[in-house]
Amino acid sequence: MELLDHFRRHFTYDEWANREVLAGLRASAQSATRPLQLLAHILSAERLWLERLKQQPQTFPVWPDFTLDQCEQKITELAQLWREYLAQLSPTELSKKISYQNSKGEPYTSTVEDVVTHVALHSAYHRGQIASLMRAAGEQPAYTDFIHPVRQGLIE
Repeated sequence: MELLDHFRRHFTYDEWANREVLAGLRASAQSATRPLQLLAHILSAERLWLERLKQQPQTFPVWPDFTLDQCEQKITELAQLWREYLAQLSPTELSKKISYQNSKGEPYTSTVEDVVTHVALHSAYHRGQIASLMRAAGEQPAYTDFIHPVRQGLIE
């Protein structure tokens, strides 16, 4: 499998997993303040990194105050934006270096491949935090293991 196809597959999974988390938060009987903050952060960070890749200004704060409905809208929007970005990207562009500043204003340079990898891993990390918080509150967290949608044929 070509690396770009691998990334496209991961972003298909990412959209699915974010939707599963959102559904779990909607079904939660508990006040899910911190899990919602983490989901909003996932979505904001996914947008922020895409904007860095495209050398565009930052749209949202790193820790936005999104509602569940806003998260749903962002999931749909981001999935489309990442699909479009990854569709136009060539294999040679993965090694291209981009320069950006982190949220503290510190300058960095990273390859496109490393940024795209980071986005997928960062989102999975925070979905794990959400699952832990939900479980600690006596809730059943969303089952977002990668293999689950693959087994169901939701991801090719």
